[in-house]
Amino acid sequence: MNLLILSRSPDCYSTRRLHEAAVARGHEVRVVDTLKCYMDITASKPQVHYEGEVLANINAIIPRIGSSITHYGMAVIRQFETMGIYSLVGTVALGRSRDKFRCLQLLARHNVGLPRTSFANNIDNTRDLIKLVGGAPVVVKLLEGAHGRGVVLAETLSAAESVIDAFRGLHADFLVQEFIREAEGSDIRCFVLGKKVVAAMQRTAQSGEFRSNLHRGGTASLVKLTSEERQIAVRAASTMGLQIAGVDILRSSRGPLVMEVNSSPGLEGIEGITGKDIASRIIEHVETQASRTPIFPQGT
Repeated sequence: MNLLILSRSPDCYSTRRLHEAAVARGHEVRVVDTLKCYMDITASKPQVHYEGEVLANINAIIPRIGSSITHYGMAVIRQFETMGIYSLVGTVALGRSRDKFRCLQLLARHNVGLPRTSFANNIDNTRDLIKLVGGAPVVVKLLEGAHGRGVVLAETLSAAESVIDAFRGLHADFLVQEFIREAEGSDIRCFVLGKKVVAAMQRTAQSGEFRSNLHRGGTASLVKLTSEERQIAVRAASTMGLQIAGVDILRSSRGPLVMEVNSSPGLEGIEGITGKDIASRIIEHVETQASRTPIFPQGT
């Protein structure tokens, strides 16, 4: 097959591993910068151009779209979908997962366990917003944050009010979420591919920190999932319409709770901890799916 990897970082671990795995399985593969793709959207025959050439005879694309270019990345993926080319991550699924509030709304509708969450734009009664999630301590999250950025733990009511007022002053959209104390600064990253969890790791925050992201100095270790955790991870990915996802779960006193569904999960941490060749599993999945009739997005 002829594969395209849409990535602005050809030298990053995940992109390199996908490229290596595709080549090892006998495919022609090319990494292209998403932002350097351009399209004639009025043409009778849809095309994607790149550095003066038409990207033709492509069987499948593997998007690695960073959060900062979500909007343009979705436009590029949509153009490939219009051309009948299979995309590992579709535009509708990508849009759902990147909109944190929309993501939580969909998960709640499908009875996926979540921390109590509130959302507002211009509320005068900040205390009532905090009360909706059970009171302090609370976690306040910017909707546009990534890798733990824009996530603040407010231990007291006054601290929570101050953080919320500060975010409101910046005219930033944010969520207020209950703090799951019993998780003890750890979460579980479930790597979902298709309808299965193919790998998992536990991430634990460093001392004095509550965010377990590896980008924030957290450590990773092997973890054994319960059947309930596997099921909720697969259900969360399926609810988003994602064929590949990193589903972050907290272990709480009332069962597993989904914190986030990531549509572009990194491979470095989880391959390193588990020793699994996840990149090759991804390419195998693309091979199977690309051979089927493309399913075009029907709404948002």
